[in-house]
Amino acid sequence: MAIQPPLTELPIKTADTGFYRGFSVNVTVVSKIIISVLVVWCIVWPTQAGNVLGGWNTAILATFAAWYIWVVAAFIIVCLGLALWPTAGRMNLGLPGEKPEFTNFSWFSMMFGAGIGVGMLTWAVAEPVAHFQNNPSVILGETTALTADNVRTAYVWSFLHWGLGAWACYAIAGLSLAFFSYRRGLPLTIRSSLTPLFGQSLSGVIGHIIDIVAVVATILGVAQTLGFGVEQFVAGLTRIGIGGLALEDGTATTMGIVVALLVIMGASTLSALSGVGKGIKWLSNINMVLSIVLLGFFIIFGATWFGASAFFVGIWDYLVALPGLSFNVYSSDGIEGSESFLLTQWQGWWPVFYWAWWIAFAPFVGLFLARISRGRTIREFVLGAMIVPSLMCFVWFAWAGGTAIDLELNGDANGVILDAANGDKIFAMTEFMLAPIAQALAWGMAVLIVVLLMTFLVTSADSAVLIVNTINAAGDEGPKARPHILFWGAALALVVGGLLISGGTGAIQTAMVIGALPFSLVMALMCISLIKAIFNDGRREAAGVATTHDEIPTATPAE
Repeated sequence: MAIQPPLTELPIKTADTGFYRGFSVNVTVVSKIIISVLVVWCIVWPTQAGNVLGGWNTAILATFAAWYIWVVAAFIIVCLGLALWPTAGRMNLGLPGEKPEFTNFSWFSMMFGAGIGVGMLTWAVAEPVAHFQNNPSVILGETTALTADNVRTAYVWSFLHWGLGAWACYAIAGLSLAFFSYRRGLPLTIRSSLTPLFGQSLSGVIGHIIDIVAVVATILGVAQTLGFGVEQFVAGLTRIGIGGLALEDGTATTMGIVVALLVIMGASTLSALSGVGKGIKWLSNINMVLSIVLLGFFIIFGATWFGASAFFVGIWDYLVALPGLSFNVYSSDGIEGSESFLLTQWQGWWPVFYWAWWIAFAPFVGLFLARISRGRTIREFVLGAMIVPSLMCFVWFAWAGGTAIDLELNGDANGVILDAANGDKIFAMTEFMLAPIAQALAWGMAVLIVVLLMTFLVTSADSAVLIVNTINAAGDEGPKARPHILFWGAALALVVGGLLISGGTGAIQTAMVIGALPFSLVMALMCISLIKAIFNDGRREAAGVATTHDEIPTATPAE
């Protein structure tokens, strides 16, 4: 049988008139209903919502912890394999000869800012410090908490959570979407990435379900990021002298949550209305410059040599440990307080939580990466979307987190950083470093961090609103109706606010872990679909058969 060209048409029914003109009513309305029910439930019945979500979370962690660990390991293997595979690596995520729309600087800025840039301001300090206090090696008695022999282990876990695994999740989603949308000419929506497996049937109910799962996962994944960001934003406002927004222990009050969300989501909605090429690109470049300034402060005035050691030694330790940690799953004996119980509990708190977070974030970041990566080769995409951002995360963790550990290790900080809330640790550290010199300098640094945090949060939120609307509009990247942008901006704010009120960031974490589970299956299918498509394209090229949509005059019912 002759080799057939690939499928290049996937019709998705959208409304021709009315409020939902240009949108898939099936996807948009069902997504809005699911999110609206979640918001009402968490705000009206916060205690019940917290208890039910907590029960579901416990069941999922007990049953699917191994799945989360292993599926992310598979994503890393697939991404690196595609970059090394000659047939795949040279393929353009666009038409032959097409060049990228954005410069490398803007590409990296938008990718990092929309990906996990905002997380750096919380976790670059908080996570190495947390693992310095406790990690599996401490539980097993191999190292001692808060001592020098625990530093290298702390960085292995920090780099594991923010390294190749995180960006592999984004790269799989981004590669799949860019490949099938810009090479095949299919709609820029999640369902298109599964056409080699399900074909034209994705125009119907199966495709609608996949896109709905992606929208819900996106909202919950971004809500997790914004939830951490809101608490840190409130901590920052408190540090610069705006009172009444946080309790004495640093927890944001309801008023603080409302004020932060009004500021962040108001700015992000205005940015989303201006589109990717204007507001988002502009904000991304600003937060990249500000983050370089802040990072430069830690490198020059912080623990310079300690950070350098943490960076280079940490990368070596991480790469050596990566194969084992990627597949390791702890099992509990069911006895509360036992060694195996504590290890399983720790794995649920950290690796499983992170893998669920990155998977829930993947439809948003993946679609955004696809949107800004058209014209790049698969090899260039993988190296750019996995290696460079991972190294950037490692730099932040080494010098920002390293400065905090060094100050606590030598006794200078005397618990000031350790005792601060996670979102407040970076403010506590910079104030400790600068206040003895000049209080004005400490205040100015807090203002810079607050501004940087806000630009990161706004970039993530407005990108998410645009991405959700793109999925709902059957992949249409063009301008969206203002009411829908306003709805999703408000919905995202209400999800964050409702979950924070019903149970703090723990409630958001729980909802996100639950929402990520169905999309993790979609992503596993994406891997199979992408490998199948590239393999078949290699056969088509060898046989002289068209592989891109511009070469195929009409749709064909092939793969």
